[in-house]
Amino acid sequence: MDRRIRVLIAKPGLDGHDRGAKVVARALRDAGMEVIYTGLRQTPEMIVSAALQEDVDAIGLSVLSGAHMHYFGEVRRLLKEQGADDILLFGGGIIPDEDVPHLKAMGVAAVFGPGTSTQDIVEFLRQATPQRWAAQG
Repeated sequence: MDRRIRVLIAKPGLDGHDRGAKVVARALRDAGMEVIYTGLRQTPEMIVSAALQEDVDAIGLSVLSGAHMHYFGEVRRLLKEQGADDILLFGGGIIPDEDVPHLKAMGVAAVFGPGTSTQDIVEFLRQATPQRWAAQG
């Protein structure tokens, strides 16, 4: 595959704990992906704007604040408004198991909880991104 996977990693909201996001970003870089890390305290609008400017294949949100339903929903809504709802949306953090089906129903491709191997995230992106590329033509 000549094309490199481009991923934006974002920390929405006021949560200031970004160690997990940085660990994931580093693992994706080490796996040969291009990673854009937006830093802390991002709004959904900032995240989608950066994703469009950077022409990413996927957006990963790290949410520890309990506001995961709101942030994933807003990012998904804004992507759809921009005609970019083919961008893969995934994430992790402290997300109750009972919320995962609701997130998937709203278009979140994968949710990774605490203790997930970074290799699982790498493999998810390596499998899902070529499907996105094929759908683009």
